[in-house]
Amino acid sequence: MTIAVFLIALLGSMALGMPIAFSLLACGVALMVHLGNFDTQILAQNLLEGVNNYPLMAVPFFMLAGELMNAGGLSRRIVTVAEALVGHVRGGLGYVAILACLIVASISGSAVADTAAVAALLIPMMRNAGYNVPRASGLIAAGGIIAPVVPPSIPIVVFGVAAQLSITKLFLAGIFPGIMMALALAFTWWLCAKKENVAPGRPFDARVLARALYDGIWALILPGVIIGGMKFGIFTPTEAAVVAVVYALLAGLFVYRELKLRQIPHLMLVAAKTSSTVMFLVAAALVSAWLITIADIPSQAT
Repeated sequence: MTIAVFLIALLGSMALGMPIAFSLLACGVALMVHLGNFDTQILAQNLLEGVNNYPLMAVPFFMLAGELMNAGGLSRRIVTVAEALVGHVRGGLGYVAILACLIVASISGSAVADTAAVAALLIPMMRNAGYNVPRASGLIAAGGIIAPVVPPSIPIVVFGVAAQLSITKLFLAGIFPGIMMALALAFTWWLCAKKENVAPGRPFDARVLARALYDGIWALILPGVIIGGMKFGIFTPTEAAVVAVVYALLAGLFVYRELKLRQIPHLMLVAAKTSSTVMFLVAAALVSAWLITIADIPSQAT
């Protein structure tokens, strides 16, 4: 009966158009009423305790790192390196998109930030080169799905907090699946590229690649700093998120000089709005999970 109340409250709330976080919270209220122990103080206390979690602090910091990376020119340089590396082959901009999605995903941890950054740069380029825009948009959207898999994946942080698992181990476990996803997308694009009537890219030039690598080296080493630091125990995932923010901030302000001080408050506000939704969703989910656990205790005792 408890599961039925949970599912009816969840699906009914979502059917009414409520956001998932509020739907989960409605499930918590429904379960408390069903169990006969409704107490607003307990509900508020568990909601706050769900957010009051040290590993969960990585979410807003990784969100902010992604915003700083986009505004500071790091994302654009990653695309430039990918274009110099594989842009000369048939359908090359598609491979550029996949490679850029993989690299950006290993910095931002957010599918939305990954897709937005790559799409803003590559969709106009692919349109001008004669690519099918809907197909190109679908490719970049599919590439954005890599971000929830590879570290520093924000969904992995949320899952690790909810399931009380090691976030570092979960991060490391996502590296090869993310690479396999990128390879699968590359193979699929290879099949699609045969049908694309696009202008050929410029020939491969080692000097162009060398200049792109030299200009983008500060953006390219950030994934290694994040993953390597966690792998060798130099810092925790939350500390890695702070390192990513500081690194992206310094690179944008002093290395590439594309990030302006007046932009920082707006970027912090955008990251805060996005991460607050994620953290509230986690808290609401933990409240519902806690109530289901409490509901199962009597049945187990009997």
